[in-house]
Parts: sequence; C-alpha cells; structure tokens
Amino acid sequence: MTLLKKRNKISFTLIAVVVGFMVALQFKTFKEPSVKQVRDTRDSYELRSGILKEQKVQTELVQEISKLEEKLAQYDTTRSQSKEQILSETLEELKSEAGMTEVSGKGIILTIKPIEENILLGENISNVSPDLLKRLLNELFLYDAKEISINGQRIITTSVIRDINGQTKIDGKSVSRDSIEVRILAEDAKKLKERIQVSPSIDNFYVDNYEVTISNPLDIVTLPPYQNSLNIQYMEPVDE
Repeated sequence: MTLLKKRNKISFTLIAVVVGFMVALQFKTFKEPSVKQVRDTRDSYELRSGILKEQKVQTELVQEISKLEEKLAQYDTTRSQSKEQILSETLEELKSEAGMTEVSGKGIILTIKPIEENILLGENISNVSPDLLKRLLNELFLYDAKEISINGQRIITTSVIRDINGQTKIDGKSVSRDSIEVRILAEDAKKLKERIQVSPSIDNFYVDNYEVTISNPLDIVTLPPYQNSLNIQYMEPVDE
C-alpha cells in the first residue's frame, strides 16, 4: 500500500470515528445506571412523558442527520483546507457537545433546600432521593433544557445518579442535603421557567420536605465543564 493510500485510509477512519461520536453525544436523554425492566403499570404521567420524549428524540435525530450531512459536505468540498485542521475543529465541537468545556448562555437557576418550618416542627429531612433528581432532569430536558449542572457538577449523557450507602451521589460525588443548586441553559429561559413551575417534580420535592425556588430568566448562566474522565465502551482501534 502506497503512503498516500495509507494516509487516506487513516483520514477516512478518523472521520468515521468523529461522525460516530457526534451521533452518540448529541442526545440529552438522561440514562439509568442499569437496565431495568419496564413495567406495564406505569401511570398516565409516565406514559405521556415517554411519548413526548420519543417525539423529541425523533426531532433531534432529523436535525442531527442534517448537521452530519453538512459536515460530510464540508469534508468533500473543502480541498484547500487540511484534513488535520478540519479534524481539530471537529474535536473541539465534540468536546463542547460532550460537556468537556465551560459554557454560558441564557437560563435559570433552581435552588432546592429543606423547608425551614418543617425542620422546626421536628420533621425528618432525608437526602433528596436519586429518583427525584432523575425525574427532575428528565423533565428539564423534556422542556428543552440544553445543558444542566448540579452543585457544580456538569450533567452529561453518561452521568449516573444513585444511592450509595444512604448518600445520593452524582458520578460518585455526594449531593449536599442542605442546598442543591441546579443551573440550566435554554434557548427560551422564560418558557422553561413557566413549564417547570407547574411540573409534578416540584410537588414531589415538597412532599419530601424540600422547597424549590426558581430564579427569573437570566441572560448569563455559566456551567462548569465535566470533570471526570469519559468512559468509552464498545470501541476498538482499527487495524492498519
């Protein structure tokens, strides 16, 4: 194999990997840490949420196909620009899509705290449950949230929220019981606030002796980058 053919093969392989990553990292549906059997006894709220999520995923898929077609067209038509430069730019896009960079934009901030009156009355305030946080995140993404962080921890597609020895943890880091700050970016922050105000999740927090304060829409909300290393599964290097 000539050197030119070998370089073309390597470039094609890198492009294929990049395109695969872009498809995998686009979707913001929050995943469970393990696969669970779906019950047929789900309530109407869960069924309605499931339908809306599927519709949102289909819309995002159409948009993603369009973006990928544009990206492929760029690879085909931009002959004067080096492949290395294109791949470098695409890598930065992927890092941004994966939540590995700081991001700012319009959004709102939720503050979750124990209800003080209930504390004074001697109510037992337990940790916010993982299920409650996961439902909140799923609803936020359903309501067109673009990026989310909780107490300075960026939420990405592979983030895991679970109970470990009685402590609610996000990607292995404990969530404070005293105060939880949820930062959310959205193209229409006002609409997001209006929708989350009447969300069932807000009532669920109240039942668990927590109150949720929602800020007014803000022009600038800054989210930190994801701090942990990404665990990439089911990928192997291609033999040359």
